[in-house]
Amino acid sequence: MPSLSADELGFTSATELGRLLRAKRISSVELTRLFLDRLSSHGPRFNALAELTPELALRQARQADLLIKRGRNASPLVGVPYGAKDLLATKGIPTRWGAPPYRDQVFNYDAAAVRRLRDAGAVLIGKLAMVELAGGGGYHYPSASLHGPGLNPWNLNRWSGGSSSGSGSAVVAGLVPYALGSETWGSIVTPSSYCGITGLRPTIGLVSRSGAMELAWSMDKIGPMARSAEDCGWVLQAIAGYDPRDSSSVRRTFVFQRRLRRDYRLGVLPLDYKDAPGGAETEKAFNEAVRVLRRAGLKISHAEWPDFPYSDIARTILGAEIAAAHEKFIRSDRLSELVDTGQKEGLQRYLTLTAADLARAEKQRVEVTRAILGLFERFDALITPSLIGEAVTLDTNLSTRFGRSRSGSVLGALAGVPALSVPMGFGPNGLPLGLSFTGSLFNENTILQIGMIYQRKTDWHHRRPPVHQQLPV
Repeated sequence: MPSLSADELGFTSATELGRLLRAKRISSVELTRLFLDRLSSHGPRFNALAELTPELALRQARQADLLIKRGRNASPLVGVPYGAKDLLATKGIPTRWGAPPYRDQVFNYDAAAVRRLRDAGAVLIGKLAMVELAGGGGYHYPSASLHGPGLNPWNLNRWSGGSSSGSGSAVVAGLVPYALGSETWGSIVTPSSYCGITGLRPTIGLVSRSGAMELAWSMDKIGPMARSAEDCGWVLQAIAGYDPRDSSSVRRTFVFQRRLRRDYRLGVLPLDYKDAPGGAETEKAFNEAVRVLRRAGLKISHAEWPDFPYSDIARTILGAEIAAAHEKFIRSDRLSELVDTGQKEGLQRYLTLTAADLARAEKQRVEVTRAILGLFERFDALITPSLIGEAVTLDTNLSTRFGRSRSGSVLGALAGVPALSVPMGFGPNGLPLGLSFTGSLFNENTILQIGMIYQRKTDWHHRRPPVHQQLPV
């Protein structure tokens, strides 16, 4: 056994855990048992655990130890445990989509992302809780889940963010080294920002959605949530690639490049901090983050948002695609089993959208995409706070809290561009704030390298929530 304690191992990055495994300072079976214990003991505390997978995990860990013993450990993830958001199919293991109507749902196959991590030698220790049906109907409250509201390990009276709530909570609490999340419109960036972890939303089509619950086919992305940008890079390398079972999959692979440049051009997209809860503190932290990046040698200047009604366009397209994917369910009696009233009403409202509504939105989307991609003729990446303010309280009405506020997540929803959210400090209540780097299509290496530069100059991503002191050591 290594000199590191169980608690220290719980908060060690996936990349460093891989090094410990390859150095044979710990075995994958030992590491897997440690994280199974942490996730089973404390996952329910944060409403983060959907299903523990001990038999599968230990079987995969034994296989990983054999690979390491034989020197066949090409991926840095060999033997490292992880958790998967519960909208990803897992053969013979419940996949409930966070929704009461699907509590007994079991598939006989694995999602593509789960299968690719298995092939890379990673160890799946559990399915992680989520907002019901990924929140596509426009849920009103954090409690919109079969498993209850995602609780933030920094403060159990605050939300961990949706819809990848369990993934965010489990990573920051040291219950899994990394997790798979998904984003249609903010569902990786939001919990990453609220929980103070690093989350990567890939370019649309780079990671196969085969075996994942469909929400909106032209917006859904699957990506890693981890302790660092470097961790996210290695996970993306493992899960990216063409898949004929996903019609949107592109014929590309991703090779993580860690060599850092210092001449990146960053464009600051302005946000309206005035009167927003936590606006002043977010602006202060963001300005300090900009100073850190400038001192690191990056070139930073002002950018402008192209003038479009982003939220209206995105909501129309999202609603039409959800209605097409889930019409039978929405029209059925099972809709009433959902937890959140706003979610039910929103899904029903989507059935009233017309072909003309969708056609207008799709035309505007083309214009938005052209304008957004045009910004990358001047900039290598765009930077904004991931969100304005800290994690909200559990009784917050999300429809009024977020409303039509602008954030970088809408760029991913409409233009399909990638983004990386990293911790950038804390707000007045001691809760994390997030910083986002948005890149052009398939420029994940650019935003990952910028994130790595920032994380080498700061230690926000090493901070632990106070609950870690109460976890098993």
